[in-house]
Amino acid sequence: MAAAAFSFSAALRPCLAPLRRWRALSCPAPRSASGSPRSAASDEATVISGTKLAKEVLKEVQRDVESWISFGNKRPHLTVVLVGDNPASHIYVRNKVKAAAAVGISSEIILKPEDISQEELLDMTLKLNKDPSVSGVLVQLPLPDHIDERTVCNAIAPEKDVDGFHIINIGRLCLDQPSIIPATAAAVWEIIKRTGIQTFGKNVVVAGRSKNVGMPISMLLHTDGEHERPGGDATVTITHRYTPKEQLKIHTQLADIVIVAAGIPKLITTDMVKEGAAVIDVGINHIHDPLTGKTKLVGDVDFEVEYTEQPRLLKLMQTCLEEHHSYCINGLCAFHSELRKPICKCRKLKSPYKVCTGETAL
Repeated sequence: MAAAAFSFSAALRPCLAPLRRWRALSCPAPRSASGSPRSAASDEATVISGTKLAKEVLKEVQRDVESWISFGNKRPHLTVVLVGDNPASHIYVRNKVKAAAAVGISSEIILKPEDISQEELLDMTLKLNKDPSVSGVLVQLPLPDHIDERTVCNAIAPEKDVDGFHIINIGRLCLDQPSIIPATAAAVWEIIKRTGIQTFGKNVVVAGRSKNVGMPISMLLHTDGEHERPGGDATVTITHRYTPKEQLKIHTQLADIVIVAAGIPKLITTDMVKEGAAVIDVGINHIHDPLTGKTKLVGDVDFEVEYTEQPRLLKLMQTCLEEHHSYCINGLCAFHSELRKPICKCRKLKSPYKVCTGETAL
């Protein structure tokens, strides 16, 4: 999974009323007159603690899960399908299960060998779709080369698609409709709203165009704030691996917000960002540490280097999501947004996208 430290993107569809407007998930924090968070010392960056925000979200999820259960609903259950022996995938899955347990969501891991056939994996997915005890399904990516990831993602029922990768959920996201939003994008959106970063009319650069991270982040930020699924009303520029470094620097120096999700260590440095810009780093990279001889986890942003060009005050806000670990244990962010919807007590709701006209309560 590509980042996000708290930033976790559910599946509790039956008996739920329509999506609450996304912007209501969090209240903007107090701001300075300029609209940008400032540090106490003018020559220092303001660093937002991803760990602190993650703990806030986890507490809210836990409270919402218990509220959901108090209305007579079953405890949410997440099923994770893990194929092969990829060490990183096993770590991610363990973290997901651990986070789920911390907030009261039950979970299970189904381990399958590397040589499982695509047909067998699809059959298993269809059975999980039909299992009423399963609230959400997550097939851990990447999959072995002989399995088509898009086919598998599309086989998961849209209402149980914890990752938000099903073509229907992606399509609804692109059309500003209520949908399950990919976890990393949802986490970035939560960071922006919870820290009070203004997006309306702002210039944003998203470095990275992956379909699971860069694309959904861009969609959330540039879409209309008055639509059914409100967006950020920002002007978004997307860069990628073929964007020349000098062009990337031109774009980032004009940006009010820089979101980095390219998977390239030290891609963004201090000289590439203007004063007062907000920088959100959701890159995740494993590199060799020459000092310890071990592998360490880093992001895409490098503000450790000494800034030696003509002096200027840099008021940068670097958001390291859980110190470059993943906030989005894929699933919890979406579980969270799902549980924050009005709960339908009349039990009339059959579709997650229909409006319940009966009594609702938070």
